[in-house]
Amino acid sequence: MLVLEASVFVTVLVGFLGTIVKKNLLMKIVTMDVMSTGIVALFVVTATHSGLVTPIARGGVFDAPYADPVPQAVILTAIVIGLSIQTLMLVAAMKLARDNPTLETPEIDQTYL
Repeated sequence: MLVLEASVFVTVLVGFLGTIVKKNLLMKIVTMDVMSTGIVALFVVTATHSGLVTPIARGGVFDAPYADPVPQAVILTAIVIGLSIQTLMLVAAMKLARDNPTLETPEIDQTYL
């Protein structure tokens, strides 16, 4: 389980560093999606620590450690919100692309500031 947690942490870190380092606006949007995917994976890994069994009562008693269903609902909500935010960012990038010949952030800053 330690390798899985480390790979999730590396995914979040790569997305975060890509957001900071990349100058192209579309690459920033992609790296933000990578970071969001890593955070969702972190929730999944955290939720499976208590168990992998679905919490269905058999005679009023749970036989095995079960997975908490609340993080699963949070994950679904996070995926939907992440998709809508990514779509909104891509629409904003399309509007910027109409006005500017480039999507490099330093050149956009010079144009609008």
